Amino acid sequence: MSETFPQVSRPQPEPPAAPARAYASRLRTLLARPELGSVVGAVAVFAFFALTADSFLRAASLSTVLYASSTIGIMAVPVALLMIGGEFDLSAGVLVTSSALVSSMVSYQATANVWVGIAVSLPVTLAVGAFNGFLLTRTKLPSFIITLGTFLMLTGMNLGFTKLIGATVSTKSIADMDGFPAARAVFASTLTVGGVGVKVTILWWLGLVALASWVLLRTRAGNWIFAVGGNREAARAVGVPVTRTRIGLYMGVALGAWISGQHLLFAYDVVQSGEGVGNELIYIIAAVIGGCLITGGYGSAVGSAIGALIFGMTSKGIVFAEWNPDWFKFFLGAMLLLATLLNAWVRKRAEATR
Repeated sequence: MSETFPQVSRPQPEPPAAPARAYASRLRTLLARPELGSVVGAVAVFAFFALTADSFLRAASLSTVLYASSTIGIMAVPVALLMIGGEFDLSAGVLVTSSALVSSMVSYQATANVWVGIAVSLPVTLAVGAFNGFLLTRTKLPSFIITLGTFLMLTGMNLGFTKLIGATVSTKSIADMDGFPAARAVFASTLTVGGVGVKVTILWWLGLVALASWVLLRTRAGNWIFAVGGNREAARAVGVPVTRTRIGLYMGVALGAWISGQHLLFAYDVVQSGEGVGNELIYIIAAVIGGCLITGGYGSAVGSAIGALIFGMTSKGIVFAEWNPDWFKFFLGAMLLLATLLNAWVRKRAEATR
């Protein structure tokens, strides 16, 4: 007699994910990246100068491009974070010079090791950033007004103190003081990689990009920055420390200014008191080209780095192509407009695919 066993229904394997759906998901993720427009722009600028300037693709030329990009990028990264938080800092360019002047004057006047001047300059520079943030949060005035006032005060102080102490518009050379070779190695040295000179500022730049990306994407502070820039009152309502976040962002800009200021000092061993005026706009433009929205709440540190790279390629590409450098501002304006239009188009496409 045959035995009848109950039939057991076996689980059917799930159908594989539709390739079209996976492709659409990856496309939405790609289009949502803030730096997408700047990547397209960087590729276009690179291809343009590679075709029009014979020496552009040489290793030494590319090293020069990266150095020029790094001097902008060191400041563009914290400025981008500040813009994501919904604020501006018009004093950022002059603060670089102020930081360098403090280091030089303290070292020279006290006839001390240059590291003493560097150590004094750090808290002084951070204090200026904290002052901007504190005044902004207390007075409720627009950051444009607050930092414009700081810009003017620093410009006057840089010139006034330099002439008062040294009777000239530049500081005295500190090249023969104790600690100068070690400080130059940290802030302004050139490394040789594969027979090509690589400025140490490129390492500072890449390090800041990595640090800022980690803060934005992997930490609670990053969520606070996006929340404050997107909707400040809503962020405060859910417990985000808005005041502390905004002050911290201004101190981050000050930290970038301190690093750039030390590079400025130890690259040339003297500082001109009038340097830095106008650079704040370059930092802001680099962040905008990199995908940061002027209204806040959107952007990335990587995008600001690509924006700075576009600046470096354009400024040096014109030289390598042996064009009149007067056209640099024209390219700058054109890039800003194209980047803004491209970012707006990318955002619309991203929202349409959701």
